[in-house]
Amino acid sequence: MPLRRVAAQGHVQGHERACAREGERIESARMKTIEVPERAIRMDYRVPYADTDMMGYVYYGNYLTLFERSRNELMRGSGFTYAQMESEGGAMLPVVEAHVDYHAPARYDDLLTVRAWVEEARGIRVKIRCAVFRGEELLADGYTVHACVDAKTRRPIRVPDYLLVFTSSPQPQQG
Repeated sequence: MPLRRVAAQGHVQGHERACAREGERIESARMKTIEVPERAIRMDYRVPYADTDMMGYVYYGNYLTLFERSRNELMRGSGFTYAQMESEGGAMLPVVEAHVDYHAPARYDDLLTVRAWVEEARGIRVKIRCAVFRGEELLADGYTVHACVDAKTRRPIRVPDYLLVFTSSPQPQQG
């Protein structure tokens, strides 16, 4: 079946996505590639029906849930779970900013691969970048920015050393 390219204005200003009727193949209105560093964790996820909307696509808000799941795996890869970071490490990472660029829709039963890595850690903030793929096709990418706070006082603290393992250029922590 031939591809039909139809650009549509998305929910985010400047966002374009291809639309198609049921049963037609989808082609992204703009093809984007992203460099994923070797240090990025990998998480596979099979899309359940509950994650889709009435059009049969993964609901846009669920991509942020995938970002959160991959952050949990990123933490595990550092040797700490989120729970350990909060109880033993004394730190919490509330989200202060979130951004997603949507390139092509995922559907029910698609096998997705989510890659996540710490892009930047400075002072009290850490930026975690994520990319969602179906095979080699980039479906969505974005980031979350977190403030690092003390688990007891909720006051800002420096990013813990164990998170710096995932940055491209770890910066030494100072007292």
